[in-house]
Amino acid sequence: MVAIDRWGELAAYRIFGLLYTGGPEGARSILSTIAGSMITVAGVAFSITIVALTLASSQFGPRLLRNFMQDRGNQVVLGTFIATFIYCLLVLRSVRTVGTQVFVPSISVTFAIILALANVGILIYFIHHVSTSIQADHVISTVYHELEEQMQRLFPEELGHESEESENKRVSPQPEEGGYHQADHIAAPKSGYLQAIDSSGLLDIAKENDFLIYLQHRPGEFIVAGSTLVVVKCTEQIDESLAGQIINLFIVGAQRTPEQDAEFAIHQLVEVAIRALSPGINDPFTAMACIDRLGSALCYLSNRAFPSPYRYGDEGKLRVIARPVTFAGITNAAFDQIRQYGRSSVAVTIRLLETLKMIAAQVRHPGQREAIFRQANMIKRASNELPEKYDREDVEKRYQALLAVLNEPGLSDNTHTFPKK
Repeated sequence: MVAIDRWGELAAYRIFGLLYTGGPEGARSILSTIAGSMITVAGVAFSITIVALTLASSQFGPRLLRNFMQDRGNQVVLGTFIATFIYCLLVLRSVRTVGTQVFVPSISVTFAIILALANVGILIYFIHHVSTSIQADHVISTVYHELEEQMQRLFPEELGHESEESENKRVSPQPEEGGYHQADHIAAPKSGYLQAIDSSGLLDIAKENDFLIYLQHRPGEFIVAGSTLVVVKCTEQIDESLAGQIINLFIVGAQRTPEQDAEFAIHQLVEVAIRALSPGINDPFTAMACIDRLGSALCYLSNRAFPSPYRYGDEGKLRVIARPVTFAGITNAAFDQIRQYGRSSVAVTIRLLETLKMIAAQVRHPGQREAIFRQANMIKRASNELPEKYDREDVEKRYQALLAVLNEPGLSDNTHTFPKK
C-alpha cells in the first residue's frame, strides 16, 4: 500500500473525496489509535478464547480442545486483528516530515480506516461464533462431521452381495506354507500411541526381502517401549539396518490422532456422553444426542467393507498380516462406556436400545447382528437393577422390539434366531 502511495501522482486524485486528506500528524494519530485499539481487542479476543477453551475442557473433555484450536473462524478473527495492528505499525513508520519533505500515505491511511471498520464487524461475528461453538449440540455436530469424514476415508468401499464367511474364505491365508523358519521380534523404540503405519512401505520391504510381517498393534493403541512392534517371518535373521527401516514406517506420538485411528472420533463422542452423565453435570439430553450420532455412524459402517487384515504382493503371495478393525469392536467402543455409566438413567437406557434397533435394521451379516445382540443383552441385564417396575417394563418393550428386528427374516443369510430371554 505504501508503494502505491509512492507511485506517481495517484494519491493526488481524491476519488470521490474518500481518501485521507489530512497532514502527517493526523495520519500518525489515526494509525496509532487503530494500532492501539486492535492490539487491545486482540487481547480481549484471546482472553475470550481461553475462557471458551477452559469451559469446553471441563464440560466436554480436554481431548476436544484440538477441535476448538483448529477452528478456522477463531484463527481468522485473531489473525485479522493482529494483521491490522502490524499493518498500522508498518504504515506509521513511512509517514515522514523531514525538512520540507512531507510524505503522507493517503491511500494506506484510508485502507487502515477500512480495516478498522471491517474489524468491528469481525468482532461481532467472533462473539456470536464463540457463544455458538461452546454449545453442546454444536460440539457434537462438529465431532460427528469429523467422524463422517474419517469413516468415508477409512471405509470407502460398500459391501458386496457376498457374505462375510465367503469373503474370509477368499482371503484366508496359509502363512505357514511360505517355508519361513525364522521369526524375528522387532521391539518398539519408545512408548506412545501408534498414530500411523506406512502400509505400502511395509509391503515393499516384505516383497524385496521375502518377509511375512505380522503387525502386533493397530493405529490408536498404546505401545510400551521394548514391547514387540512387529513379528517378521523370514529365512534368516534380519540385520539392524533393515529393522530400523521397518521401525521408521511407524509413527508413535504422545497422543492419538484421527489419520488412521478408526475409533478416534468415536471415543470423542463417547467422552462427551459420559461427562454429560456424570453427577456434576447430569445432562442426559447431551448423552442421548451423542448416542444418536453414534447410531448413525454404525448404520453407515454396517454397509461398508472393512479392510482385510491380509495384504498380498503383486505375485499374490501373503506379505503382511495386520490387526483388523471389526464392526463388533467399533460397536463395543461406541456403547460400552455409555452403557456402564448410564445404567441408572432410564432415558439413556431406552435410547441405547432404540439406537441398537435402528442399527439392527441396517446390518447385513451375522457377525454384526451378534455384536448388536451382545450389547442389547448387557443393557437388558443392567436394567434389572432399576428400582421402578414400570421403568423396567419400558426397557423390556424396547428390548423385545429390538429382538423382533434381529429375528426378522431377510436381514441376513443367517438363519440363527436370537432368544427373547
